[in-house]
Amino acid sequence: MRYKIVVSGAARVSHCCKEIEKISKEVGKEVARRNCILVTGATTGVPYFAALGCKENGGFNVGFSPATSEAVHLKTYKLPLKPFDVMIYTGADYVGRNVIMTKSADGVIIVCGRMGTLHEFATAFEIQKPIGVLEKTGGTADKIKLIAAGPYRGVKKIIYEKSPKILIAKLINLIKKEKKQNSKHLNKKGRGPESKR
Repeated sequence: MRYKIVVSGAARVSHCCKEIEKISKEVGKEVARRNCILVTGATTGVPYFAALGCKENGGFNVGFSPATSEAVHLKTYKLPLKPFDVMIYTGADYVGRNVIMTKSADGVIIVCGRMGTLHEFATAFEIQKPIGVLEKTGGTADKIKLIAAGPYRGVKKIIYEKSPKILIAKLINLIKKEKKQNSKHLNKKGRGPESKR
């Protein structure tokens, strides 16, 4: 199975660490190396650099656009079309796009970021998605440990690492573990309404 991994991060990177473009590309390359599908918000900055890195390494990119169409994506939002293999036009603006995109993934990686990234993190956290935080990249990524220490529901599924390679390896292991648990649950419960026929 090819896991779908969201890379969430800042569209504008002036507040991120100095090596942010290189680091973001490395995240995308590692997603491709691991034969996973890279999912982003089809925007500039960190998600774009990650998508470039993924494509450079022969990977597959899916973009979730806030726009209703290609024309609106290009003219109104002024967002890139390349290097995406598939573009999904959500028509949900940024906030709705964030939720749809995050819910579609098997895991989420946070790299730097601003308020949009925090929203994607909070969405992933609330719906119990496995999350990887790339530390020392600036912005939201460096504040999550403090935010996630407060009161919360459910089980915390957050990995913190400074190395893209180690972070993605650990995130994939967490995703595999979750998929295995889901399969066990399915086997115990049967296959839903069809199993009663």
